[in-house]
Amino acid sequence: MKFIKNILAFLLAIVFAVACNEGIDPISYVAPGPDESAPVITVKYPVEGTKIQVPELVTSINIQLEVTDDIELKSISVLMDGTEIVSYNSFKDYRRAVEEYLYANVTNGAHTLTVKATDMEGKTTTVTVNFEKKPPYTPIFAGEVFYMPFDGDYVEKVSFQTATKVGTPGFAGQSLKGLNAYAGATDAYLTFPMANLKSAEFSAGFWYKMNTTPDRAGIISISPSGEDRTKGLRFFREGSSTSQRFKLNYGTGSGEVWNDGGVIDASNTDWVYLAFTISQSGCAIYINGALAASVPGGAINWTGCDNMSIASGAPNFAYWSHNSDKSYYDELRIFNKALSQSEIQDIIAYDSPYVPKYNGEVFYMPFEGNHKDLVSNTEAGVVGSPTYSDGLKGQAYTGATNSYLTFPITTLKSSEFSTAFWVKMNTTPDRAGIISISPSGEDRTKGLRFFREGSATQQRFKLNVGTGSGEIWNDGGVVNATSDWVHLAFTVSQTACVVYINGEVATSSAGGTIDWTGCDLMSIASGQPNFAYWDHKSDLSTIDEIRIFNKALTKAEVQTIMNNEK
Repeated sequence: MKFIKNILAFLLAIVFAVACNEGIDPISYVAPGPDESAPVITVKYPVEGTKIQVPELVTSINIQLEVTDDIELKSISVLMDGTEIVSYNSFKDYRRAVEEYLYANVTNGAHTLTVKATDMEGKTTTVTVNFEKKPPYTPIFAGEVFYMPFDGDYVEKVSFQTATKVGTPGFAGQSLKGLNAYAGATDAYLTFPMANLKSAEFSAGFWYKMNTTPDRAGIISISPSGEDRTKGLRFFREGSSTSQRFKLNYGTGSGEVWNDGGVIDASNTDWVYLAFTISQSGCAIYINGALAASVPGGAINWTGCDNMSIASGAPNFAYWSHNSDKSYYDELRIFNKALSQSEIQDIIAYDSPYVPKYNGEVFYMPFEGNHKDLVSNTEAGVVGSPTYSDGLKGQAYTGATNSYLTFPITTLKSSEFSTAFWVKMNTTPDRAGIISISPSGEDRTKGLRFFREGSATQQRFKLNVGTGSGEIWNDGGVVNATSDWVHLAFTVSQTACVVYINGEVATSSAGGTIDWTGCDLMSIASGQPNFAYWDHKSDLSTIDEIRIFNKALTKAEVQTIMNNEK
């Protein structure tokens, strides 16, 4: 009986097996094929250039990697600075390994992570990643109390606090500086406690790449709850798909101050540096280091302002549709003082040193609140009391009696020489030096002198060049005194000296090699001190965008520079 039961059970098992396989193809062995490729390694973290900044002297890092092979992995070895810290030789998926390893001994300094992977045929791939652990951040600029570089996290480096995310902000995958930048998203922003950031004066500056959708947004908002603008501050933008105006509002307790700021063309896809300052007497907005607008006002009142929102007006300034901003942000810094224009420009130069725009450009002075050559980052000497006024672009130099600038020409001496700039004439006095590089005494056989002479109705711009054995004269051309901004340029080569007015040749004369003997300083806006004779003294005109070149510019190059600056 037992035998019959076993027979029946066996037959029943066969029936079930046949039923289960009905309609399914049998599994067939497939040869894996030839092993053609070495393993492929992807190190997800740390990535090349990662900078770790934490207050601890020794910290940990979560190493994340993925390794694949076309046939089968044999082993993976992970090394830190040449020493193996972990290895793997058993894999659930023999063609793909996703591994994490917490390494707890990262000290200050540069480190190299190496990952080696070998397949069953002995083919090996090696990938290295260089990263750095830096000591706690030390503020670089006077008054700096907050620095958030957005390099793959939302950590504020002075306090080592991490901002709180609202929604799902992200990273841009690009940056003005460092590894990454903040990328806004709908209904997304960061918040940060204001406990250590409230001060009698306040400034913020950051790099910004604009997304005009939506056409208005909050940028930096520190507001009390409710629709109350008599406390805190609100920096925001409004406009259209073609241009955006950046505005500032802040509260004094008894009222509010409005600054209508300035406009950025939406066709500008470059990074733009935005900054605003609040003192006890008013506020100012700067765009790329140029003053956009300043207004008087009182001291800021911080009552009820507990948190700062970054990249949105929400939650307390979301009215008037000042919601989240989808733009990119980088290198956000906050200061407990009202920065000067010069200090803002120093930050810009630190983050993004000026790179000459044109072939042969060795000097560029835009006069944006200072007298600095951006190529060498050197400040000119100031004689007398020149001032600033509205320029062709931003601000410009405006001359005064017995006033001018001096600049060392050590790096500017060359066998060929060109200068281009803009001028808005003041014909009183009726003659003046403009660019003078002369030795002491009445010696015109060295250096060069560009100057003007004329009357209240017209002025002639002339050039004189010393060749050592003699001098070259170019009588240039005439400009009507009622003209607005005029573009002037001159070039000196061994074959020609050319004066240009508004991109056209005024006069071309014979050239020669400039003799620079005894020429140590360049004077801007005067012939003084060495070409003050014949009354070529200080020029009261307004001058902007001076560029100097170590070559003789062509007419086409002069016109390109002029057209780019209009």
